[in-house]
Amino acid sequence: MFAVPISIVVSLALSFVLVRMRLRGSLAPPLAVLLGACILQGVVNALAQYYGLPVFRLVQPVTAVCVAPVAWLALRSAQGRGGAPSAGLLHLLAPAFVAFCIARAPEAIDAAVIAVFACYGAAMLLALRSGADGLPEARLDAGDWPPLVWRAIAATLIFSAVSDAAISLAVVSGEGWLKSWIIGFGSSLTLLLVGTLASLPALGRAPGIVDATAAPAAAEAAAESDAERGRDAAIMADLERLLDGQRLHRDSELTLSRLARRLGLPAKRVSEAINRQTGENVSRYVNGFRVADACQAIDAGRSVTDAMLGSGFATKSNFNREFRRVTGMAPAQWAVSPRMLRPAELTPPAPPESIAGPQAT
Repeated sequence: MFAVPISIVVSLALSFVLVRMRLRGSLAPPLAVLLGACILQGVVNALAQYYGLPVFRLVQPVTAVCVAPVAWLALRSAQGRGGAPSAGLLHLLAPAFVAFCIARAPEAIDAAVIAVFACYGAAMLLALRSGADGLPEARLDAGDWPPLVWRAIAATLIFSAVSDAAISLAVVSGEGWLKSWIIGFGSSLTLLLVGTLASLPALGRAPGIVDATAAPAAAEAAAESDAERGRDAAIMADLERLLDGQRLHRDSELTLSRLARRLGLPAKRVSEAINRQTGENVSRYVNGFRVADACQAIDAGRSVTDAMLGSGFATKSNFNREFRRVTGMAPAQWAVSPRMLRPAELTPPAPPESIAGPQAT
């Protein structure tokens, strides 16, 4: 009876996601490459393990380790640190080393694959220590989700290293029959997780704008001085003019990188000013303006959906999450709640004629 290997099923599912998101233009090229690498590896796994084709058994470890550096380069691109294409060529050393092991030192193949996945996963976790502000190309309406998704991808790479270690242990302990099962399920699960995480809306594409005149990163002072606090305050005043005056927060594609370009400053300098002046990261700061805008729209009689789209949120899930974080209630609850139960800083002043009595509902 004809059967389809699980890795082929995973590749078909990820192919559908890739084509759909590329047609919609919602997937950045580095993430599309990551999805493509996962799709290719699923096919290679099936041809090597399920159909037993010798040439693909040799190729399988090489194509497998390509997923890790591709994930790393996708993260660096999201952090605005993609660099020159030649820099990415250095990461070809990982698959090249595994290919060398296949040809000259077969006993070292498993250790090499484990090391590649573990090292890239750990490096990604270290690179994500700065949180949401370290991803200037991420859409701000996604809130704190982008770094969480990237951390999940990094953890999945480490899980792959653990899965490969389990394969080696099974072979050494004389339970080699488990190898195909672990590869079939462990590797397929890894590819499915990485591919699915890479396609989540939280990592959705924000159109980039080439900025040939970006200012160099400002030198960090050893300690905060009165002059620096003054500069921070000036940046915040300019930000407020952009967000509150020009309603820039209503742009659903807004990113830290684009916001910094409007200010003529490095993205890091903008995030530092917001962090020091408000104690919030950039996405939470901007989404605060959006939520306040949405609250005013709802109070003016507009529907929750119109308020969401008009205030700069692109997805309902992000809107609901940020609205509840800022106001402590869902948008629908806000629409029917008495004024006295709302946060004072988000509630517009009551008109004089309504002060004498309770608000009508």
